[in-house]
Amino acid sequence: MKIKFCGAAESVTGSCHLITTQKYKFLLDCGQFQGNKKTEAMNAEPFPFDPAEIDFVILSHAHVDHCGRLPLLVKRGFKGDVYCTDATADLVDIMLKDSGYIHEKEAEWQNRKNQRAGRPLIEPLYKVNDSVDTLKHIKPVLYDQLVAVNDEIKIVFNDAGHILGSAIVEIFVNQNDNISKIVYSGDLGVQNRPILRNPVTIKKADYLIMETTYGNRLHEKSSTSVRDLINIILKTTQRGGNVVIPSFAVGRTQELIYELNMVYEANDEIAKKLQNIPVIVDSPMASAATEVFKKNAQVYDEETKEFLLKGDHPLDFQNLQFTKTSEESMSINMDPRPKIIISASGMCEAGRIRHHLKHNLWNSKSSIVFVGYQAEGSLGRYIVEGAKEVKLFGEEIAVNAEIHNLEGFSGHADRDGLLDWLSGFKKPPMQVFLVHGELQSKLDFAETIKKQLGYEATVIENISEYALEEGELLSIDEARAERIDETMLQGIKDKISDINVNLQTLLYNTHLVFGDNLPYEKIMEINNILLEIEKSSLNLGSIVTSEDRQDQ
Repeated sequence: MKIKFCGAAESVTGSCHLITTQKYKFLLDCGQFQGNKKTEAMNAEPFPFDPAEIDFVILSHAHVDHCGRLPLLVKRGFKGDVYCTDATADLVDIMLKDSGYIHEKEAEWQNRKNQRAGRPLIEPLYKVNDSVDTLKHIKPVLYDQLVAVNDEIKIVFNDAGHILGSAIVEIFVNQNDNISKIVYSGDLGVQNRPILRNPVTIKKADYLIMETTYGNRLHEKSSTSVRDLINIILKTTQRGGNVVIPSFAVGRTQELIYELNMVYEANDEIAKKLQNIPVIVDSPMASAATEVFKKNAQVYDEETKEFLLKGDHPLDFQNLQFTKTSEESMSINMDPRPKIIISASGMCEAGRIRHHLKHNLWNSKSSIVFVGYQAEGSLGRYIVEGAKEVKLFGEEIAVNAEIHNLEGFSGHADRDGLLDWLSGFKKPPMQVFLVHGELQSKLDFAETIKKQLGYEATVIENISEYALEEGELLSIDEARAERIDETMLQGIKDKISDINVNLQTLLYNTHLVFGDNLPYEKIMEINNILLEIEKSSLNLGSIVTSEDRQDQ
C-alpha cells in the first residue's frame, strides 16, 4: 500500500490524502484551500492524481477545508461514492451548495472588473449545480457501523467530537488474506464540550494519520472563555457598542448559541442585565446548520439529550434571532442599539462578517471576539496579530475596536488533548504521519510524542508519497475481534435500555450481557439495527417535545 499526501500537508486547509492498495484507490477527504489569494489559487490547480481513477472517498466531516473540493473532483471525472456519517451528509448538503454559490458570485464580481479592464473572463471553480451533482454520490452511514465498501476494504466511523458528525475513521484493508488497519483522526475535538460527545479512543492501528492543528499550544479552559465572553459582552454593551463574533457556521456557532442559552435563561443578575440585548445569527448557512443540529439528536452528549427530553431545546431561547434576507442583514448595522452579532466566515475571508467588521472595527465602543483558529494569511489572523487597519470592500478601515481571541472555544484538541488521545493506543502504530498543522506545530508535536510516548512520527511538509511498511498484519479474525470488547457490548446494552421500545427481550435472547460467543457478524448486525432505532427514537422525541412546547 501507498499513501500520498495531497493537501493539509503545509497548513491546516485543503485536507486530501490518497491511499493506493493492490486493487483500489481512495481518498481521505477532498478539502478546499483557505487563506490568502495565493493559498486559494491552489484550489484551481490539477489534482496530483486522476479523479476518474478514484474508486471512493471517505469524508471525515463537513468543514469546507475537508469537503470543499468534492464538486471539483466530480466535475473532473470522479464517479464513485463518498462515505460519511449521516449528520455529515446533512451538513454537506448545506456546505457544498453554499460554497458553489460563493464561487459563482466571486467569479461574477471578478468578471465585472475584468470587463472594465479589458481582461479575459474567468470561470468559477464550480457552480451550485456541480454541488447538487456531488450530493448524488454521498453515502451516509451511522457511527460504529461496520461498512463493507468493497471486497477488500471495510470502514468504521467513530465520533471525533469536533463538529456534528465528525469522525475518526478506522479502515481495514484485506490483502492476501491479511488485514492491515489505517486510522485517520480527521479533526479531533475537545473533551467535555457542550452538545458533542468526547472523541472515541482507538486502541490499535498499523498506520495513523493524525491532525496537529494545535500541536504546540494549550487552550485556556472552556469555562474560562465562556466567563471572559460574558464579561466582554457586559462591558461592551454597557458602553453602547456591539459584540461582533466571526464564527464558523457549523459547530462553533451552535456551541455559542448553547452557551448563551445557559446564560440568558439562568434567571440571575447577569441574565437581567442582558434581557434587552439581542443575539443575532447573521448567516444563512449557520441558520440552516442549526436546523441540522436540531434534527440529529442521536449524536448529542447525554447532557444535551436530557435538555431535549425535558422539552427545552438548548439551541433556542427568547433573545435569539436568525436573519434570512440580505435586507435583514443590512438592517443590523442601521440599528444603533447594542447587540451580539454572530456571523460567518470564521476567518473573515468571505460572507456577511466582512460587512459587520466594516461597520464595527473603527468603533472603539465595539468588540471583535475571535473564537476559532485563524489560518495564516487570513484576514482574521491579521486582526488577531494586531493590524492597525485593514482593507474591506476597497476601503481602509481603522482597527479601533477591542480585539479578543478566546481559544477556549476552539473545536480542535490542543497539544495535551492530542497527546491524551494518542496515548489511548495499546502499542505504537508502525507509522505515524502528522498532517493538518503549520510546520512548527507538527515539528513540535513530533518531538512531544517522542519524549512522552517514544513514538517516531513522520512530519508531512509538502505533497509527498510513502510506501506503508509491512509489519505484523492482523488475520481477518483478529481484525474483527478487536472491534468487539466489553465497551461495545455494554454500549449495546445501554442503547437498548435507553430506547423507549420494549427491547429487553432482544437483550435476553442474544445474551450479550452474559458474554456468550455470538458470531461476529451477528453482533455487528444487532449493533447496526440498534443504532438505526436509537436515531429514530431520539429525533422523534425531539420533534414531539418541540410540538408539545408550542402547544403550551
